[in-house]
Amino acid sequence: MHPQYPAHWEADVVLSDGGTAHVRPIRPDDADMLRSFYSRLSAESIYFRYFGPRPRLTDKDVVWFTNVDYDNRVALIATIGTEMVAVVRYDRVQPRDHAEVAFLVEDAHQGRGVAGVLMEHLRAAARERGIKTFIADVLPGNHRMMGLFRQAGYTAQSQFEDGVVRMMLDLSSTETALEVRLAREHRAEARSIARLLTPESVAVIGASREPGGIGQTVLRNLLAADFTGPVYPVHRHVRAVAGVRAYRSVSAIDGEVDLAVLAVPAEGVLELVEECAEKGVKGLVVVSSGFGETGPEGRARQEELVRIARAYGIRVVGPNCLGIANTDPAVRLNATLAATLPGRGSVGFFSQSGALGTALLQRVAQRGMGISTFVSAGNRADVSGNDLLQYWEEDPATDVILLYLESIGNPRKFTRLARRISRSKPIVVVKSRGVPGGHRAPVLGLPDTALSSLFAQAGVIRVDDLVQLFDVAQLLAHQPLPAGPRVGVVGNSDALTLLAEEACAGAGLQPSPPVNLGARAGAAEFAEALRSVLPEVDAAVAIYMPPIPGDCREVAEALLEAARESGKPVLATFQGELGMPAALRVPGDSGDDSPQRGSIPSYPAPEEAVRALAHVMRYAHWRRQPPGTAPSVEGIDTAAAREIVAAALVGEGATGEGADGEEREIDATALLACYGIEVWPAHVAADAEEAVAAAERIGWPVVVKSADPEDARRAGTVRIGLTEAAGVRQAYADLAALLGPGTPLAVQRMAPQPSVPTVVGVTQDRYFGGVVTFGLGEVTARLLGDQAYRLAPLTSEDAAGLVRSVRAAPLLFGEYGYQAVAVEALEELLVRVGLLADALPEVARMDLDQVLVGASGVAVLGARAVLRPVTALRPDVGPRRLS
Repeated sequence: MHPQYPAHWEADVVLSDGGTAHVRPIRPDDADMLRSFYSRLSAESIYFRYFGPRPRLTDKDVVWFTNVDYDNRVALIATIGTEMVAVVRYDRVQPRDHAEVAFLVEDAHQGRGVAGVLMEHLRAAARERGIKTFIADVLPGNHRMMGLFRQAGYTAQSQFEDGVVRMMLDLSSTETALEVRLAREHRAEARSIARLLTPESVAVIGASREPGGIGQTVLRNLLAADFTGPVYPVHRHVRAVAGVRAYRSVSAIDGEVDLAVLAVPAEGVLELVEECAEKGVKGLVVVSSGFGETGPEGRARQEELVRIARAYGIRVVGPNCLGIANTDPAVRLNATLAATLPGRGSVGFFSQSGALGTALLQRVAQRGMGISTFVSAGNRADVSGNDLLQYWEEDPATDVILLYLESIGNPRKFTRLARRISRSKPIVVVKSRGVPGGHRAPVLGLPDTALSSLFAQAGVIRVDDLVQLFDVAQLLAHQPLPAGPRVGVVGNSDALTLLAEEACAGAGLQPSPPVNLGARAGAAEFAEALRSVLPEVDAAVAIYMPPIPGDCREVAEALLEAARESGKPVLATFQGELGMPAALRVPGDSGDDSPQRGSIPSYPAPEEAVRALAHVMRYAHWRRQPPGTAPSVEGIDTAAAREIVAAALVGEGATGEGADGEEREIDATALLACYGIEVWPAHVAADAEEAVAAAERIGWPVVVKSADPEDARRAGTVRIGLTEAAGVRQAYADLAALLGPGTPLAVQRMAPQPSVPTVVGVTQDRYFGGVVTFGLGEVTARLLGDQAYRLAPLTSEDAAGLVRSVRAAPLLFGEYGYQAVAVEALEELLVRVGLLADALPEVARMDLDQVLVGASGVAVLGARAVLRPVTALRPDVGPRRLS
């Protein structure tokens, strides 16, 4: 990395057409690259940039353009392969927070979004260097340049003078600029995946005649699926594979190649990537193993694979993956190692595990479910679940998204995407608790329970295992969402209907009295029972387990008819069958046997059906809630808070230092005051008489407690409700004896009673960012780890959900003999803490302990914060980049 500019100024980016490029600052050794770039520009592009003809760059020009100081003068270039395709630069002028800006894009790459992404990165670099305003002089005919500035979300002013339009661009962050950036990121990443999943031609490199070989297996699966485009086997030593003409190299293929599947030893992959780049291949699927999963040498090879591919505009699935598939009749792509591919359906499926992929696809097919597309990412060196989310959001053929995740490369981006997409398409996730060695994955500093909370905040349905993944998926794919928690149970087995009722109650659903029709019930009885039950409930479970198996078509037709009439979800335990029984399928318009919307899923046992319904009910409830926005609250002074943090990090006001010499522990009173949160002062007393004097100053009643927050968490270390001097003296003596001589004790005014003790905290995760934690402060709740988590900043809805998601929450609402308290004041406190956590990444940890919630408000009795310098940006901060 160049020593004169920050490492994060370099990035791989996705362009608007789905290709990739590399962005970095220009360097003196780019002189020849700059000359070559300039020689390919049209006269019109040069005229618009320099306001006149300039057929070539002089040596003096080249030196000036390539030698910058990365402060007053900054230039960023975009490269594809070994060529520069665009450059953008600023030059600081007076006043010092202004800079002139201009860009130039090679004609062949105009319209690909190169200038837009370069401007995002230049804007970020300029803001780091104190630039607040860009000045752009543009010829009136240069509509492309003016359009780019106006569409980028800048607050812009323009004036016409001397034949030139001068545009003043405010670099301050705006909601519009953020929306533009995210929209461009979404379109680009969605298109990059579309290029992979809808190729017009596929080459299989390493397709030998050896039976059972990896390359031959992929080739035969492509042919068996009847891929709609040409398939090119590539092998150096054979003339044909599986009856298809083979080519000695990719470059020898006489047609274009959109997608290449690499099934060769790992040592030969890098050379082939460069050959594919020269051929113009747009996507790679690397099924070969021998990369990050094997150790340091393999990880280095994997990183080089990604570097080369991205440099040439290529996205990579894998390595060490199963492959990709698309069941669209216009594509019919099975570029996987799995011979069994489910039929056409509305479920998009992403799996990080290559080894599990075959078994997963077999399970989907066995259930009679269908898929739209499938991607196995293997080591997830490039293409990730976040990329697929962007694609599936736009894909009209995908209604439900399934993810088997072993790692999350950019967790904050995942939650941002999921929160938006879950509003229209459910996302069901199995997240393993370990991280395979081959993955480029962060080590999260949050417990797994926190991950579940953050999934819930984003509307993601997290299930425990693969069985539940498919149980929930088949319900979501084929039945409507329930409007509420009421469930009707109709069956012909008294034991099974009772089990279903008990399962509903245990899962948080509201079962109506079950209807047992008796063992001999047939189609008429089921139809009548369902028609009488469904109007009074939000969903129904039908149990059909005849004592003597026989023709069940009439009963199935009755269930389908009743479900269609009601428009409510109906699921079944139908003769113990699993998945989508043929009898319960709604045929498609084309008459095929694929299960269509309205088909009824079946589960071997009613408890499994109820469990799936409970997951879907909770998701439907989340989806009915308003998305919410961060509320506007008064009394926020972020600038003052940043000054406090900066001063503390250099030692001012710090009361402790971490073992690594970087962390600083501070009293968080002043910091919280900047966010409108008062911390009640605690007056440390050296002896009993000082304690009495403090009590008289602050007013009775008071409490006496240990000044050490750790001691205060122990039972019996606080004396409350003291109303006279004698009581304070006795409390001081008791605690001194209990905690030992020299333990500092403090006096504090007493909060109104009754109140419920709670604990509020902040954890700053490098990848998730600020996370707000909440739990009750009682010893039992602490021991049980009854905490909930939400990603900062919090909306009002987030704060309400955070309070209600801990198991002990009923104590705040007047249950179990407690008095109801001011939950609204607690929620406002959480919103304010969330704003602090989001704005101040230097706050590594913060504990508000305790927060007493009474009938009229909250009292924060103590707060400590641990500060840590921010040495790296979160992956989601700043301009677009491939993480």
